[in-house]
Amino acid sequence: MSIRKILAGIFLYLYPGIICAQKLEVKSPNQKIILAVENKSEGLFYEVSFGNKVVIKSSKLGFVLKDLAAFDKNFELISSERKSTNEIWEPVWGEQKVIRDHHEELTLRLKQKNQEERMLNVIFRVFDDGVAFRYQFPQQPNLKYFIVEEELSEFSMTGDHKTFWIPADYDANEFRYNTTLLSEIDALKAKAATSEMFALAGSDKTGVQTPLMLKSKDGLYINIHEAALLDYSALQLHVNQQNFKLQARLIPDAFNNKAYLHAPCVTPWRTIIISDKATDILASKMILNLNEPSKIADPSWIKPMKFVGVWWEYQTGKSTWSYAKSADDKDGKGNLIPSGKHGANNQNVKKYIDFAAANGIGGVLVEGWNVGWEDWFGNWKEDVFDFVTPYPDFNVKELTDYAKTRGVSLIMHHETSGSATNYERQLDTAYTFMNRFGYPAVKTGYVGKIIPRGEYHDGQWMVKHYERVLQKAAKHKITIDSHESVRPTGVHRTYPNWMAIEAGRGNEYNAFSIGNLPEHETILPFTRLMGGPMDYTPGIFKLKGFAENDPQRQVHTTLAKQLALYVTIYSPLQMVADEVDNYALYPDAFNFIKDVAVDWDDTKIVEAEPGDYVTIARKAKGTENWFIGAITDEHARIAQIPLNFMDKGKDYIATIYRDADNADWKNNPEAYKIERFKVDTKTIFKLKLAQGGGAAISIVPLEKGKDNQIKKYK
Repeated sequence: MSIRKILAGIFLYLYPGIICAQKLEVKSPNQKIILAVENKSEGLFYEVSFGNKVVIKSSKLGFVLKDLAAFDKNFELISSERKSTNEIWEPVWGEQKVIRDHHEELTLRLKQKNQEERMLNVIFRVFDDGVAFRYQFPQQPNLKYFIVEEELSEFSMTGDHKTFWIPADYDANEFRYNTTLLSEIDALKAKAATSEMFALAGSDKTGVQTPLMLKSKDGLYINIHEAALLDYSALQLHVNQQNFKLQARLIPDAFNNKAYLHAPCVTPWRTIIISDKATDILASKMILNLNEPSKIADPSWIKPMKFVGVWWEYQTGKSTWSYAKSADDKDGKGNLIPSGKHGANNQNVKKYIDFAAANGIGGVLVEGWNVGWEDWFGNWKEDVFDFVTPYPDFNVKELTDYAKTRGVSLIMHHETSGSATNYERQLDTAYTFMNRFGYPAVKTGYVGKIIPRGEYHDGQWMVKHYERVLQKAAKHKITIDSHESVRPTGVHRTYPNWMAIEAGRGNEYNAFSIGNLPEHETILPFTRLMGGPMDYTPGIFKLKGFAENDPQRQVHTTLAKQLALYVTIYSPLQMVADEVDNYALYPDAFNFIKDVAVDWDDTKIVEAEPGDYVTIARKAKGTENWFIGAITDEHARIAQIPLNFMDKGKDYIATIYRDADNADWKNNPEAYKIERFKVDTKTIFKLKLAQGGGAAISIVPLEKGKDNQIKKYK
């Protein structure tokens, strides 16, 4: 990965000895965001302002360490160090070809005034779009191996902000979003309304997960999350509803310990993204900038792609993951008796391969191919899958050879059943098996309670597990799409083979549950997607009457919105999620899915408001083609989309896939209209989005002498 500095020189100021001035200030490069840090006898405090508005009031930092004196006060400020950075770097894949990292850094070196004289460094970075801080435990004689009982980081809000949240949980993050004031958060009530998730743990009435999106009454947008989560527990927040102070809460293990550390070491960054424009929140690359560069020296084998899958038909009840009805359903020889509904059979998989080949789709995911599915769900059993033994009706060599002749790759599926110990024992064998048969990517799953028992999906042990999987996969040149894992924190910069993550309530919930509210996809970019791409599984075309066990169930969007999600919800591994037969219902609309890119040179956030609407334009990698997605919540609206981001002096052809005039997510979701116009940088689209609707637009340069009869958009 290339890095090119555009500011020659890094400015470094080091003040040795005990610092007399106990209050320091750092301004962002554009001078708009101000960080103030003050060392008092009762501890270290920070404050953040945006312009003349206080965003974070005086908030304390520090730790409670197990069986040791508190590490949160009586600090001497031994030295402070300042550094300016202004550079650009190129991601392996992503939403932009290049990313700028421009920030001011302040490092405080502290020594606690007690007999142990323990040392702690706190590093702050101030960007034009926010503030981040992390703790650094330097090598020292009086603090070597230690246990974090609690991190004391605070984020003191200035008022009772509007908040977009899901309840805190140690194991699950697939909840519906709630929109309330801070004072109205009731996480236990939100959890009690959930009957769709198997593994839930942890109780905190005002506990919420990050990324947390807030909006103040005076129009400031604030996003709180973390970056570079490695070898530490995930961050959640406890809301004090009297003073609106958000307090860090880390995921515990069975002993209620939060992290086991060995100095020298660092914590993840705590991130606060701030703007008076919602579009700036979505445009921020601060979380990515806080992660380390790629550890994969030659990432040329990492390829973004679209894929179809033997998957949605399981969600709708048409077929099953399991080969037999139950683990006890066997003949006299001990062989499983086929149920006749197993989806991962040779004939069905070849149908998906043929569809992918015919439509230029690079991959086919097949779930339920390997033995063990009759025995896994909810049993908290360790050795369920071996990841190399197929069911009798799935011929690995035959299917991979067939796919290869059609120019298609099969995508592996590894459901661990939550047994991370078993998966780690099998990694080399499983990935060698993938290499043998040419599988470039694997979708991993962690449904259920974790083994080792007493660990949680978002605890330190599992965070390290996900990294170990990435490291092993990289050695085998395999990319990862993880489900039921910890939510992303920009680590895909460091491990670009971590191409997609679920870690949120995906489109699948429309198939087997009460579904996702129409506003759901307008909240996700401000919450779950802040840390990295999401495998949301868009592209459902049959929106009503698809569930065999509930004919009334439906997806809570229009068809045009399903198209728009390919742009508004970013993933370099992007699923074409419906049963392939359903795309024959609307072949002209399917053209957008065939055309839309999965890797980008540029991204423009055109308009956005959390919980209401999002419009994003993206330029396809290595081309002059643009794609636009516009979505709304349960309210119809007019999306206004100026095309001033395109090249001046050029004419383009825009193909618009929009809601029909009578479209409605509930009563007429599959009604859409396709129009083509000549456009240029002066064009401003004004498109009506239906309730729960959207619009998708493909824009390509006009070839000279062609399409001259197409009308100009007015």
